[in-house]
Amino acid sequence: MLETIFRRGPITRPEIAAATNLSKPTVSAAVSRLEQGGMVRAAGMRAGQRGRKPVSYVVSPRAGFVVGADIGGSNVRVAAADLFGEPICDVKHPTAKDGGRAVGVQILELVTEVIDQAAAVHGPPLALGLSSPGVVDQASGRVTSLAYNVVPEGGFDPLEVIRDRFDLPVLVENNVNLAAVGEKWFGLARGASTVVFIAIGAGIGMGIIIDDELVRGAHGAAGEIGYLPLVGDPFNPRHRLHGGLEDEIGAAGIVAAFNERRGADDPDLSAVQEVFELAETGNAAARSVVDHVASRLGTAIATVCAILDPELVVLGGGIGASPLLLRPVRGSAAALVPITARIETSLLGERAALQGAIAVALHAARTMLLSPGSAPRAQRSLAGVGPRSRS
Repeated sequence: MLETIFRRGPITRPEIAAATNLSKPTVSAAVSRLEQGGMVRAAGMRAGQRGRKPVSYVVSPRAGFVVGADIGGSNVRVAAADLFGEPICDVKHPTAKDGGRAVGVQILELVTEVIDQAAAVHGPPLALGLSSPGVVDQASGRVTSLAYNVVPEGGFDPLEVIRDRFDLPVLVENNVNLAAVGEKWFGLARGASTVVFIAIGAGIGMGIIIDDELVRGAHGAAGEIGYLPLVGDPFNPRHRLHGGLEDEIGAAGIVAAFNERRGADDPDLSAVQEVFELAETGNAAARSVVDHVASRLGTAIATVCAILDPELVVLGGGIGASPLLLRPVRGSAAALVPITARIETSLLGERAALQGAIAVALHAARTMLLSPGSAPRAQRSLAGVGPRSRS
């Protein structure tokens, strides 16, 4: 009953009976129990019918909500959404710089703040999706490596502080994986079954969805394209930690490249955004650096297309979303392989991973509500119901 109301509401009791092949008395009794339990509510009379107008029903806004959190190297974002994926509230703070435990405490405080705010109107929290950089062990929820933007040693346990604080499923996933999921549920990739999301910022990563399923790989490290050996000397030991591609076209590499190429009258820059701003003005050194980034990125995408044959490549992150990159990246990829994917810039921008965290929380919450007794498990299938309108 609840699933039918969720998927088709506003819907009347006779329509529910027809959709479920249950008797009208059975439907009437069940709807009454759902209404008394706060799961559904009356949405008004169905107009345009003769005689007694039947009451239509929708899922109640107090049936519960979900929370998504995104841990980034610069900012931590936490947001709540109702069961239709509609936003309720969100907060953003600069990421704590005192180590992994300090970040865990920060997440706990922000999640608590958002839950307190949302619960006043929307009932209980049902699931928490948590986006983190690094390789996530799905059994423990611990980030086992590569979270260098949060902690220098790369390992990070976001559940250390919050695992016993909230009585709800907490689902931890890699941030670029969740950016791909977010784009699939809420952005450009709706309707596409094979998609990759490539994030370029301080680091470089890729989330992969094939046939509507998230691909993690044997060790959870699928999509770590920062390690593609697409540089002059891929065996240079300096590439061992972050990877040759990331060292070259990640934020630090771009700034270093500009400062090496800059002319006598050019400033010494410290932020990657400044390089792209100078490129927009036509600065020769900045322009050459941006062209090189586009060439390397197009080469990486051509490599991905040759292996995975995605129908859509979405570019995101602080660097990947730059409008200066899209056209030359398309050209570089097309020059290398005869069959390329459609390449676009993310529709969700810096919120892609956060929206993905909300999406996996929605999937878990809806599964529990519509299949009582089912236990949350690793989020792999993305074919479930996406956000929809209440009307």
